[in-house]
Parts: sequence; C-alpha cells; structure tokens
Amino acid sequence: MPVKVPVVVKIGGSTLGSADTSFADLVALQQQGRTPVVVHGGGPVITQWMQKQGLTPTFVRGLRVTDAPSLDIVVAVLTGLINKQLVGTVTALGGKTVGISGADGALLQCVIANPELGLVGEIVKVSPEPVLDILEKGFIPLIAPVGIRMPQKPGDPCGLLNINGDTAAGHLAGALGAQRLVFLTDVEGVMDSDRRVIPRLSVRMAKDLIASGTAAGGMIPKLEACVTALERRVPAARILDGRASGALARAMGEGSEGTWVTA
Repeated sequence: MPVKVPVVVKIGGSTLGSADTSFADLVALQQQGRTPVVVHGGGPVITQWMQKQGLTPTFVRGLRVTDAPSLDIVVAVLTGLINKQLVGTVTALGGKTVGISGADGALLQCVIANPELGLVGEIVKVSPEPVLDILEKGFIPLIAPVGIRMPQKPGDPCGLLNINGDTAAGHLAGALGAQRLVFLTDVEGVMDSDRRVIPRLSVRMAKDLIASGTAAGGMIPKLEACVTALERRVPAARILDGRASGALARAMGEGSEGTWVTA
C-alpha cells in the first residue's frame, strides 16, 4: 500500500531554539498515525558561523548568496549540527526520526541556475524513495536542505549545493503528493501593504504579491514554494507563526490562523 503523506512541514531557523511546541506537536502527530515529513532551516545559526569566520551574509530575493567558503559552513551546520540536534530533540520527546539531507539518496537533485546566487541549487528532480522508505518504517524524515549537484554535461563533477528550505519543502510536498504544506515561521502570516495578515490567497494572488513587491525578503521563497506545491496538486498550503504554542497542531485543522494558500 502506498505511503500517504499528510503534511510536509517547514520549520524555519528563526523559530529553532525558541519556546515553541513544534517538535512536541510533531511527535503527537506521529503517535496519532499521521507521520509528517519535516524540512528544517537554520539561517540564523549559519549566519553566526559565517560571521565567526569573517564572512558577511548576503541575500537576493530572500535567498542566501553562497560561495565556496559559505557552502562549507552551510553543509556543516545544516546537515551536522542542526540536523542531529533536532534528531535528539524529537527522540527525547518520544518520537522516532531519521535525519538526512537532500543529498542523501539523491533526494533533491539540482543545478546552478542563477550565477548571482553562487552555489545555490535549483531543484530539477526529486527522488522521493529515501523519504518513503523512512516513512514506511514508521520514522519522521527530518531533512536538511542541501542538495546534490547533478552534472550538466559529461565530465562535470557532482557536488553539493545550498537549497533554500522553503523551496525544498515546496518541491518535496509536490513530489510526495502531500495533503498539506505548512510553513512555521516568525511572522503571523502573509502581510498586505498595510501590514495586515491576509487570511486567504489564491495562486494568482500569491504571484501578484511577489510581482508587486508587497511580498519581500524571506516571504518570497515561501510563496513561490506554495505555488510550486499547489501546481503539483497539493490541496492547500499554510503560513503561520511557529513561535506560538500548539501552532503545528492547529495548522492541521481548518482554523483561520495565519494565511491559507489554495488553488
């Protein structure tokens, strides 16, 4: 019987280490038989480690510009330090989880599409088998957004690329046939030009917010990821404040908190 994926959850690096209940909520979902797939960020910790090395973080449209020294830090922090800390957190709460990256099993296959961003991957293929195998064994896949760089012509080397976590979550949700995509972040939802939360968006409205500049910074890749998932027949996406107690549990319901994005 095919594995059903109820939700892909992106937990933003800005909420990691706060007093939120996201990981307790994940374990509760697992114990209810609704095992989620989780993509985690780690941007603030990456920035701290870059600054320790005398590197200055730079962003374009909410995406981190990544050169070779920065990529070393991204890979070490995301796939090592943060991923394994989160595995420990979920395990301590009574959950069953396996931590991997998008490079493992060639889960997230990428090319460099925008030289302005440096070693940042654009996902060209998702091979979901590693995630499905983990789910089938009853574990929560906990995924660090680092991808495998695929050769574009004979003789090109393989390598690793940084991937925005929101982007990774959108592609995974689409490839896995998830029933919902949830972004837990450090804002209440998508804001309009008057800084009020927009309760519901269509795909067209999401694209318009990006094109008009109303959506800016880190909200751009979130909305783009919602569009990616919905265009791959994920029924709904939701963006809400992950710092609030019980946010993920409520995100699985039908309430009005945050912003819904639907087709």
